Amino acid sequence: MASYASSNDIGSVPFPEIDGYRLVRVLNHGSASTVYLGEQVSLSRQVAIKVMMPQALGDEVSRRRFENEVRTIARLEHPHVVGIHEVGRTHSGLPYYAMPYMPRGHLGQRSFRKQVAVGDEARVISIVRALLSALEYAHGNGVVHRDVKAENVLFDDVDRPLLADFGIALRRGYGPRVTATGLAVGSTAYMAPEQARGEEVDGRADLYSLAVLIWEMLTGELPYRASDALSMAVMHAQDPIPKLPLGLRHWQRFMQRALAKAPSARFQDVAQMRAAIDRIETRRTWPGHALLRQATAPLARHAPLVLGAALALPALGLLAWWLGNSEHEGFFTAEPEAVAPVEVVDPTVSMLRPLPEAPLQVALENARRQLDEHNLTAPEGDNALASVIEAAQLEPANENVHALADELARALTGELVSNLRGGRFDRARDYQQHIDALTAQVGQLEPALLKEKQDQVGAALTARIDASIAGNDRASATRIAALAPDFGVPSAESARLAEHARSAQPATTAAAEPEPGAAASGGSGLQRRPVTVADYSRFAEATGRKPSLCRERGSLLRVLAPRDYRSPGFDQNGNSPVVCVSMVDAEAYALWLSQQSGHKYRIPTQAESRATAAVVSGRELSLWQRDCGRDCNKRRVDGRSWRSNDGSRLLQSSRGFDDVGFRLIREN
Repeated sequence: MASYASSNDIGSVPFPEIDGYRLVRVLNHGSASTVYLGEQVSLSRQVAIKVMMPQALGDEVSRRRFENEVRTIARLEHPHVVGIHEVGRTHSGLPYYAMPYMPRGHLGQRSFRKQVAVGDEARVISIVRALLSALEYAHGNGVVHRDVKAENVLFDDVDRPLLADFGIALRRGYGPRVTATGLAVGSTAYMAPEQARGEEVDGRADLYSLAVLIWEMLTGELPYRASDALSMAVMHAQDPIPKLPLGLRHWQRFMQRALAKAPSARFQDVAQMRAAIDRIETRRTWPGHALLRQATAPLARHAPLVLGAALALPALGLLAWWLGNSEHEGFFTAEPEAVAPVEVVDPTVSMLRPLPEAPLQVALENARRQLDEHNLTAPEGDNALASVIEAAQLEPANENVHALADELARALTGELVSNLRGGRFDRARDYQQHIDALTAQVGQLEPALLKEKQDQVGAALTARIDASIAGNDRASATRIAALAPDFGVPSAESARLAEHARSAQPATTAAAEPEPGAAASGGSGLQRRPVTVADYSRFAEATGRKPSLCRERGSLLRVLAPRDYRSPGFDQNGNSPVVCVSMVDAEAYALWLSQQSGHKYRIPTQAESRATAAVVSGRELSLWQRDCGRDCNKRRVDGRSWRSNDGSRLLQSSRGFDDVGFRLIREN
């Protein structure tokens, strides 16, 4: 490998003889080649000469292929690519090529940890931009490097980083490889999963390796560490992406995408990765960033003291679980040891069976393809909604899952809004139910995405109401305005739409607007009793839905003895109203009941519910309402309860409460 850090004594073996060059000393010796410091006699300049070992290219066919590849690489002329002066053969017939000598060593000999520790990541980012420029140029010329690593980033006389050793690069469209088919070439410490499996690779594999290198520059260690090449490859293919230290968490979203197992889930080209680096640079130069780093540094330094104090808390078991959770792994660790990159030096690597694909990778690959094909909710078993939900069940906190969920939510919102604008209200409700099913698995939408959805839905409903107003059809306008809570429109905006609808004149002829729902405003389909424990249990058993945590004004002991709808802390029977059920659970139950019965059920609004009090085991309950808070992360509950005298309040929609139940309204 073109690694010029130190000389390597290989005993009394004589140096090769090469016309026009005088070899001075060995710079590096590997399993496939030896690199010498030499002098090009005609120009009196120092060069690095890489001579292949006899066993690496054992026949004339492979040697000629190698020379053709080197000639292809020699055509790359870029400020951050180490060029090739000449390709040829030694007196004994071994292939070699000559390159500029880089006297300042390679990236693996440098450390940026002290700079990064104080928030100065400028040098890291400048090196990354240089390497991105080199890869963009190479990829544009059909060349995939396939061995991006610290030892292949060299520095010239002016300390400029250059990417070296395209010796195992693959030119797309060019015949057989230099290496045997299926051989996982490259350093497994930096190797993309598909490359470790011996599959065909493209530029996305280089970007994966570069992301590993960025991780190493930022932290001083590799993201995965193993004692042998095979174990390292398996970790890249299957292990979750680790968490960066607290002071580097502004890089975590970047790493979640850059180190994704599936190529389709990563940055697709240099331009995308460069744009992400630019965003990090923008955040890094924000004045508050340095203050945040300074504020969090003492916490990281004194974490053992914090831990010691925390162990005295009654919730010892909970804290121990938290520390063992992979999301916090590395938060309380000592200074990590430097780990040298693991090289594939054993020819038997080519005999390894392909590494299996991780289930999460398969789900993400499927979701990406289905989104590209716009198979959002159909066909059954091959749609993006099912794949994203599957991925969320496998790894709920994975940022790639959340990124795809956001993209899917935008696509579903687009379909919902299109149907609203076209007056297809039932179809729009279907898409709202799909969004509800998605958020039930991955959590509430990001605030910006939720606001975008609410604005689009509000605009679509306003347009339909305006059309009814233009036709002097107050009944139609009122019915449309009543739909707003169905689609997550906040209470204030719903009230504005209702007031706007009342400005229409009564229709003098039959309503022109299609009927959106039989019980949209009258509440004639309101259930007389809340949903019971038996009702909800049938739903939970049929769907496998896990119970929500039940929140109460209890002591810390509730953490160690959690309660849910099956055991809320007081006696119930099957006919008792179910409690400890979140609004998200209630909406999922309504969707399931609609599918089972063929009727449309939903949570009523406050206006539709009228008197909402219920009683369970002699205790008065509040009931969930469809009305939102400002961001719909909170929903209204109505009626006094044995815990609260407030007739109406807003509660977190993702939590269950032991004094809140729900009932439904049937629309058809």
